[in-house]
Amino acid sequence: MNKAKSVTLRHSLLLVLAAVIWGVAFVAQREGGDATGPYTFNFLRSVIGSAVLLPVIKILDKTKLNNKKPQTKADKKQLLLGGLCCGVCLSAASLLQQVGLYLGTPAGKAGFLTACYIVLVPIFGIFLKRRCGVNVWIAVAITVAGLYLLCIRGGFTIEHSDVLVLLSALVYALHILSVDHFTNRNVDGLRMCSLQFLMAGVVSAVPMFFSEMHGNFSEVLPVLANAFGKEALVPLLYTAVMSSGVAYTLQIVGQRDVNPTVASLLMSMESVFSALAGWLILGETLTLREMGGCALIFFAILLAQLPAGKNKHHSNKRIENKEKAA
Repeated sequence: MNKAKSVTLRHSLLLVLAAVIWGVAFVAQREGGDATGPYTFNFLRSVIGSAVLLPVIKILDKTKLNNKKPQTKADKKQLLLGGLCCGVCLSAASLLQQVGLYLGTPAGKAGFLTACYIVLVPIFGIFLKRRCGVNVWIAVAITVAGLYLLCIRGGFTIEHSDVLVLLSALVYALHILSVDHFTNRNVDGLRMCSLQFLMAGVVSAVPMFFSEMHGNFSEVLPVLANAFGKEALVPLLYTAVMSSGVAYTLQIVGQRDVNPTVASLLMSMESVFSALAGWLILGETLTLREMGGCALIFFAILLAQLPAGKNKHHSNKRIENKEKAA
């Protein structure tokens, strides 16, 4: 295995690990949002997620394990721009998803609708000159079929809450492409991740104040006391530390040198891991239909990793050029 392949494989595994964490987080999001309200939950998970990364950044800087610390004004400007763009996309997507769950979209259906970003990413990528091979397009179609078998039980109807979750998929696609854009400009991934969560927290604070605090500052302490109560604390900490702080950092680092469409396929495995977590942890059963959906998604991921002629050559060439520049 040459160095370029090794780098791509390592980064792909980071994206799969992120998908594992997100898969387990779906139940936590539903329970935490019900206990605190969707806007408060998103505000706190974002702010805590941003804060969790600060000591990590400090340690890596002191030990000189991070060689991407911004040095010039141009570097700092690019980092701030990346944090702003990714933060706005992430906050809009997570708020739409969280409100959709809060208004009644079932977790399995929300997983399927959210994962529709795997169709949108390659379509948007065409306009951004990030094309992918035929095998990847086929893998996208197979994944959608697998997700349908895995997530949808009974009939499929679209409710008002489902439209919000579907809109979140569109914004998640923009987030994936934003991360791809800035990570390929050598932006410090950890700093950008911390900034994007800070930005997401700021955006979430506005609807939180007017909706769940009723525009009254005297509601701050009761809202916080409820959020850190026994019903919401564990879901909040899991989504803040693991889903936000850890998994989104893995996404930003993992998306380096991985085609954004392939990255979206790998991250769509969160639906598979969500079902497996329910089976292993909660004792839920997996039907033959659901197992068939899991199998289709795993097959699609393997298909997407096959050589794709010019696209693969250009991807490897880009990795080699970046290594030489470093």
